[in-house]
Amino acid sequence: MKRTTFIQNFINIAFQNNLSQSLIAVNSFQKIELKRVTTFLFLQILIISVSCRSGIRPELQESPTRGNIKIAVDESFQPLIDTEVFTFTSLYQNATIVPEYKPEYDVVNDFMNDSVKVMVTSRKLSENQIRYLRDTLVVARTVTFAYDALALITNRENPDTLIRYNTIRDIFLGRITKWKEINPGSRLGDISVIFDNNKSGNIRYFKELFEIKDALGSNFYAVNNNSEVIDFVSKDRDALGIISINWISDKDDPRSMSFVKKINVLAISQQFVNDGTFYRPYQGSIYDRSYPFVREIYLISRETFNGLGSGFIQWATAEQGQRIVLKSGLVPATMPIRLVQIRN
Repeated sequence: MKRTTFIQNFINIAFQNNLSQSLIAVNSFQKIELKRVTTFLFLQILIISVSCRSGIRPELQESPTRGNIKIAVDESFQPLIDTEVFTFTSLYQNATIVPEYKPEYDVVNDFMNDSVKVMVTSRKLSENQIRYLRDTLVVARTVTFAYDALALITNRENPDTLIRYNTIRDIFLGRITKWKEINPGSRLGDISVIFDNNKSGNIRYFKELFEIKDALGSNFYAVNNNSEVIDFVSKDRDALGIISINWISDKDDPRSMSFVKKINVLAISQQFVNDGTFYRPYQGSIYDRSYPFVREIYLISRETFNGLGSGFIQWATAEQGQRIVLKSGLVPATMPIRLVQIRN
């Protein structure tokens, strides 16, 4: 029997059975008893209606460990976030998180336009962006998740693997454009600087660091992503590439190790120190910032309740998520690490 037909029949029977009782109640007692009978009938109908629906399974409500969301992620951090999301959703099988990897500019736009509730990026929101969100009754919560470094890479045939900080600055400012200006004995030609995307956080970092207001020189070239930078540099003797160390830092990742075999990772001196010491972007030099090009990775949420995005952030910044950061070759932001000095 259909639910609606059942309810209609119940109303008819109940009305017929209770009509005479209601009239007797009116005559014997007071009219208020009729209201009580009517209320009783309404409650009976409501109970039956709920009972008829009890066989239908309700949709699962979103919670910190359950639901289905998209998050916007700076493409530079894809290897790390792939592992974090895979592990989290393996532990919580009612959770589905779909990361969308894009240049930093597009990631922030998606977040501001409310296309996603969570983003992973190396830049914080500006004061104007925070104010705009507050005007729409949204409070963005920012958590430092990990510390990353920007690596400078060259072709395997390039013998110059030690470069001073000021030399890198002069390349970005256009004061140095040839490899011979760095090493007079070099047989290489013009320096071609390769980066991942015109809208990326990688190139923004250096433009802000060296206070570059104008367009970059004609020897700067954008491709599409970090992996394309590695591929380009591995084939061009004159290239100088910029990538997130995240792409070549995980020693247990075959893809990461295949990238390392294609290129050289440069060691850079500190900005104000000229003692002949150079540092590569390894965990120890990222942790103590002896490597000069270190940045933070942020998890930023605009959720207005404790949903799946908030649950993922809480997990990623707790012990399990931070161990993944450590394994990936980056530096955890919320879990202490132990540095071990190895002597030859």
